[in-house]
Amino acid sequence: MLQVTPLPAARLLGAAALSVASLALSAAHPAAAAGPHLPTAAAAPGGPAADHLTITVRDAGPGADGTYELSCGPVGGTHPDPAGACAVVERDTRWGQDAFAPVPEGSVCTMQYGGPATAHVTGTWAGRPVDVTYDRRDGCEISRWDRMVPLLPEVGAPGRS
Repeated sequence: MLQVTPLPAARLLGAAALSVASLALSAAHPAAAAGPHLPTAAAAPGGPAADHLTITVRDAGPGADGTYELSCGPVGGTHPDPAGACAVVERDTRWGQDAFAPVPEGSVCTMQYGGPATAHVTGTWAGRPVDVTYDRRDGCEISRWDRMVPLLPEVGAPGRS
């Protein structure tokens, strides 16, 4: 015969509180329950896309400099690789985290220079405004830039082609 041991009341209350908190979070933020970023609103026919970015690149080299528009959901715009650019930002989008976050203060970065390239990204992603700048002034910023390729152009080391 199977014997059932009653759970202490504190454990039952704790489990109930956790369940209520999870349900409240899911109701308040549906994307939290889903995990990775889901567009906050579908694009209306003829209207703007839910996720739209403007990328301005300077001093990255011939063929890379310029201003590009990127829409995700549906994918489109003047960006040279819109599907790849949307995918790289989507890959780093998680509820409660900033896909465009700066290098954390106090980070130890190599003292290397990755060239004069800069990029300015503005627009809306996951329902939030984006206004961020990228450069290649040290090892941390180079890594931050490289994680966003192909949203940002691939830039080789100075002196290489």
